[in-house]
Amino acid sequence: MSTTADHAPTALSALIETADAVAATSSRKAKIDALAGLLRTLGPAEIEPAVGILTGELRQGSLGVGWAAVSAADAAPAEVATLTILEVDEALTRLVDASGSGSAAVRAAELDGVWRRATSAEQAFLARVILSGLRIGALAGVMVDAVAAASGVAVPTVRRAVMLSGSLGGTAVLALTSGVEAVAAVGLRVGIPVFPMLAATAPSAGAAVTTLGRASVEYKLDGARIQVHRSGGPGSPVRVFTRTLAEITTRVPELVAVVDGFPGGALILDGETLALTEDGAPRPFQETMSRFGSTSGRDEVLRPWFFDVLHADGVDLVDEPLQRRREVLRTVAGAHVVPSLETDSPAEADELGRAALAAGHEGVVVKDLASAYAAGRRGSSWLKVKPVHTVDLVVLAAEWGSGRRTGWLSNLHLGARDPAVPLGEPGAFVMVGKTFKGLTDELLRWQTARFLELETGRSGYAVQVAPELVVEIALDGVQRSRRYPGGVALRFARVKAYRADKAPADADTIGTLQAMLKG
Repeated sequence: MSTTADHAPTALSALIETADAVAATSSRKAKIDALAGLLRTLGPAEIEPAVGILTGELRQGSLGVGWAAVSAADAAPAEVATLTILEVDEALTRLVDASGSGSAAVRAAELDGVWRRATSAEQAFLARVILSGLRIGALAGVMVDAVAAASGVAVPTVRRAVMLSGSLGGTAVLALTSGVEAVAAVGLRVGIPVFPMLAATAPSAGAAVTTLGRASVEYKLDGARIQVHRSGGPGSPVRVFTRTLAEITTRVPELVAVVDGFPGGALILDGETLALTEDGAPRPFQETMSRFGSTSGRDEVLRPWFFDVLHADGVDLVDEPLQRRREVLRTVAGAHVVPSLETDSPAEADELGRAALAAGHEGVVVKDLASAYAAGRRGSSWLKVKPVHTVDLVVLAAEWGSGRRTGWLSNLHLGARDPAVPLGEPGAFVMVGKTFKGLTDELLRWQTARFLELETGRSGYAVQVAPELVVEIALDGVQRSRRYPGGVALRFARVKAYRADKAPADADTIGTLQAMLKG
């Protein structure tokens, strides 16, 4: 374990050597061994930044630095490697903290300062890190195993701590500096978001009930996932987080007000939020998501509905059966519980599914009443039914528009995830089509600015972007195609909404699209 306070600073070059070794092998065991070897040498303060860099999840989050800014940092490389992991981490923190007037100059100065001290190899590595282009195959699952190997803490114990704390880097620090008892003691903490439980798919609500037996059949709202934490009783602080654990509390005061009024003490609630029309129908999903990205007031009022409670009045409920959690939820959230039905009848489940669609929602989720809350996992105890053809894809590039779209990046190049290729490596996303349909002027303006921030290069009339943005695509189906490497192409694809609440790892796979082929 790394426990000494006077640990000698670890050179960035050592981390790069490890990254190169991980990238050079396809063996999961070899990757784990290389990462574990590095982790054992790190000082306590170096662990979290190193884990973030190697997994492509910087602890600072999105840096807001694009291809143009990195290209402008053209200082001659240093001849001798002197940069340390902590020096790079501190520079990235200063860079992301820069705001307001003069922030661009501050960011440029920080990049220039790092570039002047970096060797040629370090400059190339840092450019990949900053542009979210680091591809070494060190995904979260591999890193969890590496942390376990380096610390001697069992993999399931590390994994559970990561899920409940929402922090791989923080868990790594705990495992490597404090050991198994400290990691095993990690539980829910009000105010610290946890990774949400996810659902698999089923062809129909009736089929899901047939599989699970007596179950909770719940409306799947066409909204955005939220997790809401209240530190105590009414009047105590309330915090709201997205599906990706980003905090949006200040942007959604109406959600805070609703949860503030709930009875009882401390709470952690899982649910959805959406805007409604005057007659109670859901507004387009994009209107909901626009609130998540805005720091100013909007006309749209968001309404919360909850389908789970993870903590109530000092008691953690994640290991309790869903039946018990639902009982607690009804006493807490009352009218703000999603419409649902407990049944063992496939016919009744299908009827509720039709009612959900008629009300303008996406479908239903069928849940095993005996299931615990598996934070961060997609299992078979929750089954979603979405009859409408929508897929979540990743934007790989965009083409400059013409006519009235001149000056805007318009035609999207869309990729599905290849589960056989680790995220971050070349080929992790397979192009399946293009579309420029469904884009409003507001979306065109937003995505043009955002794509230029994520730019990784240009070829002809297209701008390549880091594969970070998930977009929900409505389509009539798929067809066989020799044009795209996955053998399928989208039919009549149109943009439904950008999914700021989803990460690239949540995108649909090429297998999902291939399974939609008829005949």
